[in-house]
Formats: sequence, C-alpha cells, structure tokens
Amino acid sequence: MMRIHRTRHGGGTAHRAGATAVTTVAVLTLAATTAGCQAHASGGSAAKPSPPPKTSAPATDDAKPAATPSPSVSAAPKPAPQGRTLMATGSEGKQVRELQARLRQIGHFDRSPTGYYGTLTVAAVQSFQGKRGLSRTGRTDTLTWQKLVAMTRKPTAAELNPPTSRPAARPDRRCMTGRVLCISKNSRTLSWMIDGRVVSSMDVRFGSQYTPTREGTFSIYWKSRHHVSTIYHTAMPYAMFFSGGQAVHYSADFAARGYIGASHGCVNVRDEGKIAALFDQVRNGDKVVIYW
Repeated sequence: MMRIHRTRHGGGTAHRAGATAVTTVAVLTLAATTAGCQAHASGGSAAKPSPPPKTSAPATDDAKPAATPSPSVSAAPKPAPQGRTLMATGSEGKQVRELQARLRQIGHFDRSPTGYYGTLTVAAVQSFQGKRGLSRTGRTDTLTWQKLVAMTRKPTAAELNPPTSRPAARPDRRCMTGRVLCISKNSRTLSWMIDGRVVSSMDVRFGSQYTPTREGTFSIYWKSRHHVSTIYHTAMPYAMFFSGGQAVHYSADFAARGYIGASHGCVNVRDEGKIAALFDQVRNGDKVVIYW
C-alpha cells in the first residue's frame, strides 16, 4: 500500500497533488490489467455492438417469403416434411399387407403380400418414392401412403391373401388319403390336405445344398409354438417337427428376404397368419410328404 506522508514544508500542497496523481494512475493501470483488456469508449461508457446487417428471407417452394429470422437464430433450410412414419422395417400386420398389395398393382412389388415389412418392401417403397419425387427413405410416411392410395384401388381379398406366389403342384399320390402336409420342392409350395381335398396352401423354402431338407414320408411327432433353435439360437415359431431337428415353421427371414436365403434343413413358411392357422389344425401323428 502506498502511504502519503504529510509534510510541513511550504511545497506540501504541490507535493500532495503530485502523489495523488501518481496513485490514481497506478490504480487505473491495475484495474485495466485485471479487466481483461475490455475496450471502452471515451467518456467511460461501454461501446454498443453494431446491429447485424439485414438480409432478405429465403423464399419457399411456392415463392412465398418465409418469416424473417431473429438476429440471434440462423435460418437453416429444412427439407420438405413427408409426415410421420406409418410403417417401416420390422412392421407387421394388415396395413403392411395392404401396402404390398397396392404396390404390386402398379408394378413396384413383384410378389405376393406377406404382411412383413422387410428389405424387399423397403426397396419397393423407395422405387415408388423415387418415381413420385419423394425422399427415398424406404419408410411409408403419411405423404407416401396418401399418394399410393390415390393411385391404386382397394385390394381384393385374393390380392391381400393369395394362396401362393406360384401355383401349387399337383399332389403326390401319397397325399391323397388322410391328413397330410403335402410339400413340393419343385413348386416350393405346401398344401394342407384332408382326404384328398386342399384346405390351404402356402409358399415354402428349403435347406441349402449343404443342409438339405429330407425327402420322403414322415409324421409330425412334436409341436412347439414358441420354439427357439438350440443349435442356431434363432426363433422357429409354430414349429412342427417331422424328422429329427427338421420342422415346418414360420421364418421371419423368409418373409423379409424371400428366396435369397435358405433354411438349415427346415421347411420355412413366410406367411405367419397361414402357419399360425395350420399349427392349430395339425395334430401329432399327421403325415408329412416331401417330394419333387
């Protein structure tokens, strides 16, 4: 601390004034150093920042000016919204089946509806969106759905639930008596038959050349509604075992990818509604015939 001593000499007044000036300069210098070199305008008041330059608001697609943005918020362009998502990968149910049937009416989906939203459905939706100038998201949002409905008609029951994607094969003679799961590798179809009458038919997929599905005459010896493979740790819903670990069961992979893949020897069904109904009708001891 700087002390200022009083003096009795005649020059005391001048001396005190000089000391006071020195002290004031020192205090102002210290204050300026600790304030972070904050700039001040003359007169001691803080300088006000100059306002940002005014810019014209960007126009929207219909040439209507957008609202002028606040100076503190940047106006970033946003893509045109297509509404909320109604269906996407993994979705299942009646609306998915209707989506697939409508897409098939106008040539964007080349197979029978399955009710499962997999990679083939994603590709079909992207194809439709691209043709209509929409963002190719592969998801069915409200705008995509509205445009599709406007271009198509309500699907018939046969379009929503066709028996198979290809005609079922002529039944093997071993299928003509009793209760039989009649499975043709040539047509890739399964027909549930009772005393020579076809009750229902559905598409099926078989094992690869390394894990082939066995051919011959078998019988259902065990049913497991919520089965999970102990070897491959994959879900096998509505499993009906007929030969060792081979069974007829629903396959989500078959529903999603079609015939691109293969089973590990089982008979895969891709229509969950049909296999669920079949599971409830088939009994232990019913015959299984697999043939070319």
